[in-house]
Amino acid sequence: MSVRAKFKLTSIRQSCYGVPHARTLRFEAQYDGSVPEDVRFSNATPTGHFEMECNNPHALGQFELGKNYYFDITPAND
Repeated sequence: MSVRAKFKLTSIRQSCYGVPHARTLRFEAQYDGSVPEDVRFSNATPTGHFEMECNNPHALGQFELGKNYYFDITPAND
């Protein structure tokens, strides 16, 4: 099983955990009726959000506010 979701990075804020370089990244499902891919995604996942804490400066440098990202979801081995 695999599911792909498309989200836009809508905010980057200082983490509340007290680590100086940690940030909370918030991604939200977006919809643009003029983008065929967005129309297809909205049929399966019309709304949603995802947040994660990141304290790896190298990883943080790969995210750009306002950019769209895919999230590929596959089961993890226990």
